Amino acid sequence: MMRRAIVTGASSGIGWATAAALRGAGWEVVGVARRAERLEKLAAETGADAFAADLTQQADVDALAEYVGAGPVHSLVHIAGGALGADRVEDGDSDGWLAMYKRNTLSAQRLTKALLPQLRRTAADGDTHADLLFLTSTAAQVAYPGGGGYNAAKAGESMLVDALRHELVGEPIRVLEIAPGMVKTEEFSLTRLGDAAAADAVYDGVEAPLTADDVAGVIAYTLGLPGHVNLDLITMRPVAQAAQHLLHRGPLAPRTP
Repeated sequence: MMRRAIVTGASSGIGWATAAALRGAGWEVVGVARRAERLEKLAAETGADAFAADLTQQADVDALAEYVGAGPVHSLVHIAGGALGADRVEDGDSDGWLAMYKRNTLSAQRLTKALLPQLRRTAADGDTHADLLFLTSTAAQVAYPGGGGYNAAKAGESMLVDALRHELVGEPIRVLEIAPGMVKTEEFSLTRLGDAAAADAVYDGVEAPLTADDVAGVIAYTLGLPGHVNLDLITMRPVAQAAQHLLHRGPLAPRTP
């Protein structure tokens, strides 16, 4: 049976790469994002279905649930989110911090509430399992200067995921979390910092940061595992990033004996 996934954040970066990877693995995919023109390009290049929605708006989330309700939903893959700014706590822009909370944590809750009934029906009707997969971040695990707003938003999403796993115990629904470290995409740091030079500097000198395709490959692998296997949390980083605060800039080379 062909499985069907809802992939959010599908207009660029990890979301786009995930939609493409799942299509390549034989999945039906509904790509969701705000930018309709980018979704049209995704559909043309990958064969994914497309639905434009702002996931911070309840009406849009309800419309998405109605749109996908005619068919099965085996997996919700929630990638949309992102960071805004790098304010210290004492200088934090409350509106920006609230926007991050809405984009990351509340969007996860809205989608879960709207789509869980359909996931349950799919699991029951098809004698199979269903998936709720959330892309969080290592920023949910370790705080860093200038990260307070994003740390809080992603930690909130991660706690939501963990609570959800406890609440759904006994049902054939996997709750999965993938937390990447440094991933170089075309938009994440640019959107966060608002300046191309500052965004490029984030990755300056780092040999082989993770790519969107790297993360998408892990997502596709995780969803392809047998239905009784749940990967509660996958933390992934480039080799150059040993920890959130420990990043090597320069070539990677063996230490001379």
